[in-house]
Amino acid sequence: MLRSLHLVATAVLWLPVFSAAAAEDATARAPTAWTDLRQQLPISGDAQAGHARSAVCAACHGPQGLAIAPNFPNLAGQSATYLYVQLKTFRNGQRNDPTMSGQAAALSDTDMRNLAAYYASLPAKPAGHADASSRGRRLFLDGDPAHGVPPCQGCHGPTGQGPRAYPSDAPQPPWSTFPRLRGQSAIYVTKELGEFGSGARSGTSNALIMHGVAQTLDDAEIQALSTYIATQ
Repeated sequence: MLRSLHLVATAVLWLPVFSAAAAEDATARAPTAWTDLRQQLPISGDAQAGHARSAVCAACHGPQGLAIAPNFPNLAGQSATYLYVQLKTFRNGQRNDPTMSGQAAALSDTDMRNLAAYYASLPAKPAGHADASSRGRRLFLDGDPAHGVPPCQGCHGPTGQGPRAYPSDAPQPPWSTFPRLRGQSAIYVTKELGEFGSGARSGTSNALIMHGVAQTLDDAEIQALSTYIATQ
């Protein structure tokens, strides 16, 4: 546990470095406003009302928040605050997707809170059988300091479960805005890392951090990480 907390603290200390560098790069390429999530307060909503509003979402994300195809993310068990922030970035045009941007445009703030609360209340995908000796596991837990790669667990938790993974005395960056990665498909994770690396996914301080992280990974490392995350 002490080793895990040390790695978390180390990763958190790296965040301003990545954020500053990525922010400068993103500003040079696209002077679009971005949202600082470090002060984002946890949100709440009416899960029952969110369920009633979720029929359209189920077409891609499944009736229980588990995606029907590997190019879509699982929503079940995510932080409600993370889901709310993502819906806002789609609605505001800070994150673009032909389907999601249109769907989010029709949602009120209350709708977004309720949908986020609903999917956060659902049971997450059951644990898989990750390879304990894989390159992906080593990158996820330890990073690669020699090449500037921070450990993924620093923000996403040692088992990829995001903000629910740590005791209350652990270092506390804004956990509620970091996603649960555990069990997301390798295809989806690869796609998102590619979009972070290219700067296509932006709009928030977390995305700016991920720009710097993704740009340190080569194709083989992205594949190794994506496979490990999918089998966690």
